[in-house]
Amino acid sequence: MNPTKKILTFALIIIPVLFGSQQYAFSKTDDLQETYKNLEIFSNVLSIVQQSYVDDIDTKETLEGAIKGMLTSLDPHSSYLKPDDFKELQVETKGSFSGIGIEITIKDNTLTVVSPIEDTPAFKAGIQAGDRIIKIEDDSTKDMSVFEAVKKLRGPKGSEVTISIHREGWTDLQEFTIARDVIPIHSVRSNILEQSYGYIRITNFQRNTSKDLKNSIDELLEEGMLKGLVLDLRNNPGGLLDASVKVVDIFLDEGIIVSTKGRLKDQNLEFSAHGGSQHYDFPIVILINSGSASASEIVAGALQDHKRALILGTQSFGKGSVQTIIPMADGAGLRLTTARYYTPSGTSIQATGITPDVLVPAVAAIEGGNDKGPMKFLREKDLKHHLENGDNIKPKSKAQTIEKSGLISDKVTIDEKTKEKLKNDNQLNTALLVLKSLNVLSKPDADK
Repeated sequence: MNPTKKILTFALIIIPVLFGSQQYAFSKTDDLQETYKNLEIFSNVLSIVQQSYVDDIDTKETLEGAIKGMLTSLDPHSSYLKPDDFKELQVETKGSFSGIGIEITIKDNTLTVVSPIEDTPAFKAGIQAGDRIIKIEDDSTKDMSVFEAVKKLRGPKGSEVTISIHREGWTDLQEFTIARDVIPIHSVRSNILEQSYGYIRITNFQRNTSKDLKNSIDELLEEGMLKGLVLDLRNNPGGLLDASVKVVDIFLDEGIIVSTKGRLKDQNLEFSAHGGSQHYDFPIVILINSGSASASEIVAGALQDHKRALILGTQSFGKGSVQTIIPMADGAGLRLTTARYYTPSGTSIQATGITPDVLVPAVAAIEGGNDKGPMKFLREKDLKHHLENGDNIKPKSKAQTIEKSGLISDKVTIDEKTKEKLKNDNQLNTALLVLKSLNVLSKPDADK
């Protein structure tokens, strides 16, 4: 990996390149001539608008709109960041901000919820994956960019924002008035599911996620030796790429974790496990669903390919692309899709997602459906102009075999909340049953 680059949010690479300081060459003379021709047409259109539009126009604002339109036409994740938007992105990478706690995207020119972040104001208010945000306060979201929406949704802790939601099956819009709160830095929570079986939930990937995860595992081990672990990545929209790599590195001793491949040579990167850390040999079941995206899919795909974990749940979101943030001279930035990422076996999950080893549809309460049954969830392939999957690259490493343990733990007390969760969450309950089965199958012949 190039040490001068820094991996950041949503599989982003932020590079210190100012507009105009790097040469971008065309492969053919014909391409250059065609570009100049089209730029001349653009210049003529701008001139006509400046002279003939019914009102005076703000030329800078008009040009920014043209740039936004150009990038939006490429794919759902490329965009132009005005200086304020770029600052918002930098705030996000610190892992804490004041807002309502949702991951959003644009689908059919409408702001759409990918996933609410667990235990945030939006989650508690009942916002669900697939909800379409038609208005924020009195402003229509039609043609509103994601970053414009983020600015409207964020605000001081305790202040309220009203959003108008349309949900599949509803005939009318419904308004949700939500009090903003600080979206927590800590993204890891853990508890004991049953004697000797642990549960860890990662809600998103922040700077301290891998450290917090390791601490949580060690705390579970202090309660008693683990026979198995459920790692819950459902409705986890992603976050820092390097955080997801570090999470995988906790469970692998060697081998590729994820690789990226783009048109430019410096976009072809490989991230590998380093080993040398504490060895955890208990079996793992990872829970995913259609709200598991980006960095979540990197973790699930890597541990699945290396046969270090069994994946259970439903198909993941399918965001397998890398966005590079290129800072501009005026403080703005370009968020440009520059590569696809691949699992250790060389598989691109772009617009397809991670396929579970054990398919377990969720009950409505978990996936955000209603009493009429689970609703259809938004995934990458549903987004307009989504990037195609691309060709798979040849696998460069063989998957390692998981070593399952049959360790014995001390007796622990299971709280009523955990018991109730197991009763109502069929995916979690199935994961626990699978772990028990793996534990039985992994016992040495002498114990049989």
